[in-house]
Amino acid sequence: MIAYDEDIRTTEDRHTSGAYSKRPLTLVRGEGVRVWDDADNEYIDATSGQGVALLGHAHPQITAAISAQSGALITCPEIFYNDRRAELYRLLASVMPDGMDRFFLCNSGAEAMEGALKAARLLTERRGVVAAVRGFHGRTLGALALTWNKKYRQPFAGWTAEDVAHVAYNDLDAARAVIGAETAAVVVEAVQGEGGVHPADVDYLRGLRQICDETGALLIVDEVQTGFGRTGRWFAFEHADIIPDIVALGKGIAGGVPMGAVAWRSALGALPRGSHGSTFGGNPLACAAASATIETLAAEDLPAHSAELGAWAREEINRRDWSAVREVRGLGLMIGIELRGRVTPILQGLQARGVLALPAGLNVLRLLPPLIISRDELLAVIDAIGDTLHDNA
Repeated sequence: MIAYDEDIRTTEDRHTSGAYSKRPLTLVRGEGVRVWDDADNEYIDATSGQGVALLGHAHPQITAAISAQSGALITCPEIFYNDRRAELYRLLASVMPDGMDRFFLCNSGAEAMEGALKAARLLTERRGVVAAVRGFHGRTLGALALTWNKKYRQPFAGWTAEDVAHVAYNDLDAARAVIGAETAAVVVEAVQGEGGVHPADVDYLRGLRQICDETGALLIVDEVQTGFGRTGRWFAFEHADIIPDIVALGKGIAGGVPMGAVAWRSALGALPRGSHGSTFGGNPLACAAASATIETLAAEDLPAHSAELGAWAREEINRRDWSAVREVRGLGLMIGIELRGRVTPILQGLQARGVLALPAGLNVLRLLPPLIISRDELLAVIDAIGDTLHDNA
């Protein structure tokens, strides 16, 4: 190791891009639902690293899979076949709806959205895309065109797609008015995450499915944050009992190892050779971690645990009837608490009490704990929220 005279934060501040707003906290270790900073202070991680650590930190199944695969083969591009990739394909097909068994493997949720857009255009030979107000689908240029918030889009307005129409979320009439013969895809989150943790109405998703069937547009559901048990089902679209045409996956798919995937119905066909690619996509290391994640989610029935515990938590928060809370929303262990004031002081107060949480806009507190969290641990989070709200009243 090279010795440095300056501390961790000074080094990061000296060299970082500047794109991130950092909290004054240096995390160095994690186990289960907890993380520790460089002073050995302990925190309950209700962020899951932005929704990534579905099985918590340093889960033994994932660390064992990574360790074993790193000693066998780390990289293998898709110009060759690979055993770990084939294993992951089989597992993904087993948890997706019947007939949704074509996949493009990549490295992140934003890449998955880019792949989903390209797939929609290639498979329909159309250009138009309809997305929702408050939607968030990533910061790469194609995904950015779908993202509604202008603070993300405005600096790149000359680069983003000109063919995207934004319409009100949960408004079928607004969607029907713009979806037509030139629409390649309708893109929707089954629960809007960054936009404030707003679940889609069941009838809205079913209506979008019907409109897409009528017009020939493809329905793309962004499950980057909601997929793999987060909302109490394997995928959030299952709450509406629909089958999308294309699904974008990411975040927790590999339990913390960077990975994304695009899934689509095999009846739509395969992509033309050379039309898309990813050097690291489907690498054996990430595939091994993803397989271990999916197998563990299934073996421990964590989607059901998420459904039960999330419903209890929302009921418990509502029972306390905090005056500072306007509304509690969510599905499973994706919980949004809309406050009457700004969320930043609450996040700071929670951190001081050993709880890490996320915002979802200026006044929404978002909880995305690992799916392995216990009721007692989640109760400790809720108690800390109550104490923090009281101190900031």
